[in-house]
Amino acid sequence: MADAIEVTGEPGGVDAATAAAVRREIETVWRLEAAKVVATLARMVGDLGRAEDLAQDALVEAMQSWPRTGIPRNAAAWLTSVAKRRAIDAWRRDERASEKYALIAAADAGDEEQPEPDETRIDDDLLRLVFVCCHPVLPAASRVALALRVLCGLSTDEIARAYLVPSATIGQRITRAKRTLQAANVPFEVPDRTEFDERLESVLEVVYLVFNEGYAATSGEEWMRPTLAEEAMRLGRVLAELVPDHAEAHALVALMELHASRFASRRAPDGAAIPLATQDRARWDRILIAHGLAALQRADALGGERGPYALQAAIAACHARAMTTEDTDWAQIAGLYDALAERTPSPVVDLNRAVAVGMAYGPEAGLDALEPLNDVKALSSYALLPAVRGDLLERLGRLSEARGAFLEAAALTSNERERDELLRRAAAADPLG
Repeated sequence: MADAIEVTGEPGGVDAATAAAVRREIETVWRLEAAKVVATLARMVGDLGRAEDLAQDALVEAMQSWPRTGIPRNAAAWLTSVAKRRAIDAWRRDERASEKYALIAAADAGDEEQPEPDETRIDDDLLRLVFVCCHPVLPAASRVALALRVLCGLSTDEIARAYLVPSATIGQRITRAKRTLQAANVPFEVPDRTEFDERLESVLEVVYLVFNEGYAATSGEEWMRPTLAEEAMRLGRVLAELVPDHAEAHALVALMELHASRFASRRAPDGAAIPLATQDRARWDRILIAHGLAALQRADALGGERGPYALQAAIAACHARAMTTEDTDWAQIAGLYDALAERTPSPVVDLNRAVAVGMAYGPEAGLDALEPLNDVKALSSYALLPAVRGDLLERLGRLSEARGAFLEAAALTSNERERDELLRRAAAADPLG
């Protein structure tokens, strides 16, 4: 998939302003539909790399025709149809065309002569795609990078920022992953249950990272991408039912549903970001909270030590049970972050722990917890580090320093809504304002 969509000139006589408006709409459509298009094509052609190329070809054709004709009602079906036609055109020149025609016909057979339902298989192209991206033939880091690229449409730069590694490293992982899958002739299917264990950890991680991109977009004009988060939740629920005795699968469902319960309160009518501390908790979705708490209870009932998703879900539950920021059990949250740091050491976990410590024991304690992270190279370009520092400094009344920290964070983020919020806080902290 392309890292960015580009429209040049004035196609078919369309004026530049109209072309620019259509380009923005196409970007939105591509973000929403690309994963479904690629997943469907991969099932048809049996090759992930080829499916991406076909989807990209269809996107180019959309760029040329949609400014004149308008965006079709079912954009995903339009793109898939164009890509499928291009595949058939290419195969007409292939000596094995008859076999491939049969493949694509079988893949697109509609509802005729459908087999009896088999609960051990899931007829879901996106779920198949997740499992293909998480095939054990790939290193764990490559599985996640590939899935984020294909499922979320994230650029290599965006994935690199999420993982705090160089962009070139992510690019190499994705390229090698595609080549490895092709060389190993990996089938495009959900594996047998006997193979679940060796892929499940990566699959859960991918689903959660897809949710995170929907919950707080890495870049772009929007603060959130709710459709992406909802798709991740749906996949998570499917997985949890496939592995009913796997506590972390249920814990992941709990974590996503508890976070998703805040969606209505996280964005102002004009699209501006609303931080947790200033959200109207009366607008939190109590049904999703109830479902999330039930999923966490189901995970805990399976016994054993809480895993990373269960610990994070327990943190989200503390927020969900509190009617105000002040009523939140921040000491318990700090303790849960301590446990999470032991299970999965990470500078990002330590950063979140510093926030909880600052809320539980005061901003000075929060700054003390933050101090060791100031020299962590992986966080040097991470916008949340100076943003947290700015919040703690602001609470101490050190407004000039807080303003500098918020400006530093604004310069680091790639999300326009997050940048707007950080600049607003910088202006509010201006001692001369």
